[in-house]
Amino acid sequence: MAADGARARARSVLSGGLNLADTLFTGVTGAAALVVLLIIVGLFYELISRSWSSITTNGLSFIFSTDWDPGKDHYGAGVFIVGTALTAVSALILATTVAVLVALYLVEIAPSWLARPIGYMVELLAAIPSVVYGLWGIYVLGPFLATVVGPVFTHTLGAVIPFFSGTPRATGLFPAIVVLTIMIIPTIMAVSRDVIGAVPGSQREGVLALGATRWEMICIAVIPYARSGVIGGAILGLARAVGETLAVTMVIGNRAALPGTLFSPTYTMASVIANQFGEASGDTHRSALLEVALVLLLMTFLINVIARLLVWRVTNGQRAVVE
Repeated sequence: MAADGARARARSVLSGGLNLADTLFTGVTGAAALVVLLIIVGLFYELISRSWSSITTNGLSFIFSTDWDPGKDHYGAGVFIVGTALTAVSALILATTVAVLVALYLVEIAPSWLARPIGYMVELLAAIPSVVYGLWGIYVLGPFLATVVGPVFTHTLGAVIPFFSGTPRATGLFPAIVVLTIMIIPTIMAVSRDVIGAVPGSQREGVLALGATRWEMICIAVIPYARSGVIGGAILGLARAVGETLAVTMVIGNRAALPGTLFSPTYTMASVIANQFGEASGDTHRSALLEVALVLLLMTFLINVIARLLVWRVTNGQRAVVE
């Protein structure tokens, strides 16, 4: 009887300790999640409060106007929104094409002894600092595009599509697109590789057993199954491209005007903030730049939410198939 009582007391003490540990763990993890939420809310609150004078003065015209003249206190973010959209979407199209092809090669074709080092090398691109990309873009990529690639575009497509005409430059929209493409390839490739690798092997084997070639198997069994995840990875890459600052600032030319051609200098929202905030001519100018930052934060926030929803969708779909 005494032994039974001792065991019961030991179990009670142990149970109380476990309950305390669970409570502490729940509290710590919940606090960490709350901190992240508070940071996001705080960012929006600070940007809204500090740009409120610009919001009330310019209204919705701030988004659509292309007149940015601090000397006359005229502020419109239309030029920067267009520049951001052109660079980010163009880079997204190029990077997604390359990244998905690389991911398919690593998962479906390359032997393991080759796929691993190639994957590491591609992911290494994400570890290179932005300033290094910017310097490389100024001294290597920009002159190469201006003297070799740019003239090819102007001679072949310039007469047909006016956007590809003009004088190729070492700095401008085109170098910014290429630099951004290289910078977001690792993000899209990593997500695409994981999603493609998660496709059940039974699907591949079933299609191959019916007599399909490897290319047909990829088109029928792999790409449709991984499509939502690949799109989610592409949107994550888009968020990186939209928010990239230093490298783009160094190669885009920094002129507050709508780009007339592929080779024209222009601005993005991130680059105008980096260039002008330290030299803002007054409170109105500073408030307008903070409103540009607010628009940029809202865009990247929505892009990331959409990407996460797409990745969540494909992940749940894979779990349902496995179950």
